[in-house]
Amino acid sequence: MAGILNKLIAIISFYLYANVPLFGRDVEFQEKELVFISNFISSIQSYFHPAFDWIPSINISSETPSDVFSAKDLLSIANRFSGKLLLREEMKIEEVLWDELTETGMLQAVEAIESRWWGWRCRRCGNKLRRMFAEIPCARCNQTHIYCRNCVEMGRVLECQQLYVWTGPPPKWPVQEEACRWDGELTHAQQQASDRIRGVMERGAGELLTWAVCGAGKTEMLFAGIGCSLEAGKRVCLATPRTDVVRELLPRFRQAFPGTSISALYGGSEDKAADGQLVLATTHQLLRFARAFDILIIDEIDAFPYHNDPSLPFATSRAAKIGASRIYLTATPRKEQRCRLEHGQLDCVFVPIRFHGCLLPVPRLIFSNKMKKDLQKNMPPVAFFDWLRQRRHPERQLLVFVPYVELAGKMEKAIGPLLRKEWGELAIASVHAADEDREKKVQQFRNRELQLLITTTILERGVTFPSVDVVVLDSGHEVFDEAALVQIAGRAGRSPDDPDGEVLFFHAGKTRSMVAAVRSIKEMNNRAVKF
Repeated sequence: MAGILNKLIAIISFYLYANVPLFGRDVEFQEKELVFISNFISSIQSYFHPAFDWIPSINISSETPSDVFSAKDLLSIANRFSGKLLLREEMKIEEVLWDELTETGMLQAVEAIESRWWGWRCRRCGNKLRRMFAEIPCARCNQTHIYCRNCVEMGRVLECQQLYVWTGPPPKWPVQEEACRWDGELTHAQQQASDRIRGVMERGAGELLTWAVCGAGKTEMLFAGIGCSLEAGKRVCLATPRTDVVRELLPRFRQAFPGTSISALYGGSEDKAADGQLVLATTHQLLRFARAFDILIIDEIDAFPYHNDPSLPFATSRAAKIGASRIYLTATPRKEQRCRLEHGQLDCVFVPIRFHGCLLPVPRLIFSNKMKKDLQKNMPPVAFFDWLRQRRHPERQLLVFVPYVELAGKMEKAIGPLLRKEWGELAIASVHAADEDREKKVQQFRNRELQLLITTTILERGVTFPSVDVVVLDSGHEVFDEAALVQIAGRAGRSPDDPDGEVLFFHAGKTRSMVAAVRSIKEMNNRAVKF
C-alpha cells in the first residue's frame, strides 16, 4: 500500500513541477489542485505509516543558564526525562522547576490527540479506531472533549490535554571501558549470531531478525553488542511482552553489566524514574517513550500481545531514535516476519540448535475422547494419570498448561488430594496472569519448592526451569496456536544435565496448530543436525 501511494505522489510531483495541464485548467489553479491531492495522499499514507514528525528534537545546549538548578542538576533531569512522552501529572516535579523547564523550552508540549480528515489518532498509543474514542465533559475547560479509550488505564488522555517531550540537553552516560563482564563462552552458532547482532548495533539504522530455537541462549548472544553500545554512550532497551521475563532477566543483566544503570519497567515495578542507560521493559511500557533509544531489542516479537495489538508496534517505532538499530528475537516468527524475509526486506541470522547441542523434545500427541467431559469436572483425562504412574523420570517437576484461568485454580483443588493420596505429600499450585502471588509461585517452582505447577499460557515462554516434563491439556483449544505450542514444548529439556524432558499434548482431536507445531519442531531438529 505504501509503495502505491509513493508512486502516486511521485507522479503528481512530476506533473506539478513540469506544469503539465493535467485537467485542462490554468496552471495556477492546477498547482493548488495538485497540492491538495498531494496532501490528501500524504494524509492517507500517514494513516498506515505514521511519521512521528510531530516529536520536537533536542535543540538546547547544556550551558543553558538557569537560576533554579546547576548544570549537574540539569544533566540529572535530562537523564530522567529525555526520551519520555508524559502527561503533566506523570512528571513528579515541583511547580517551580516545572515552570523553569517549560519557560526555557526544555519541556515542550505536543497535542495528545491529533485530528485528521479521517478521524483522530492518539499520539500516546496510536489508536485511530473511532469506536475506541469517546466524549466526556472536561472539568478544566467546561467543554466536551474526545478522549482515547484504548490507553485509558494509563491515565485518561483528553483532546485538550498535552503530552510533554524533553528538548533540553541530551543525557550523558558514564564512560565505561568494559561494560560487559559476562565471562561465559558461546557456541559456534551463538558466536555467529552474536557477531551479526553486534555488527548491526555498531552500524546503526538497521534491522536484524534473530531466529533462534527455544533454549538457544538468545540473551547471551546479545551481551557483546549491548556492551559495545554502552561503551559508545548509546542507550539500549530490551522490551519483551511478559512481566515474568523482565523479572528473570534483571538479575542476569545486573550481573553481566555491573557498572551500568539498569531500569526494569513493568506493571507494579518499583522503578518509577526509568532513567537507566539500559532499560528492560515490557512492551507496554514503551507507550511512555519517544525517540529515546539508540538500540531497541524486541524479544519474542511473535508473542501475545505484541503481534496482535497495533499500539505496541506503534510505540516501538516511536521509542526508537532516528537511525536506531533494531534487533528482533523469536523462535517462532509470524507470517509478517516470514513474508519480509522471503521478499528480502529483513535480514536474518538463524540459530537452529540449543546451547547444549541437544535437539528439541518432540511432543507426543495423546488422544482422549472424554477430554471435554473431564475438564468440565476440573479433572485431567484418565490418560494423564496413566502416564503419570509410568513416568520415566518422576524426579522431574511437572508443568501443566490449561487453556483458561478458571480451570487452573479449580483443577489444583480437584487433583491435589488425589495426587497426595497416591504419591504422598506433593507440593502443587496454580498460577495465572491475575494471580497476586504469581511472582512468588514461579520463584517457588524455580526453587523446586513446588513439584507440580498448573498454569495458563503466561509461562509459555521466557522462563527457564532446569528439569521439567511439560503437559498441555486440551491442546486443540484455540488459545494454543502453533507458536504457543512450540514455545510451550520449549520449556522442556533446557538444561545440559537434563536435555530430553517429555512433552505431551492431550487432545480430543488433532488441529492444524498441533500438527504444524510438531512439524516445525522436527524441521528445527533437522536443521540442527545439518548445522
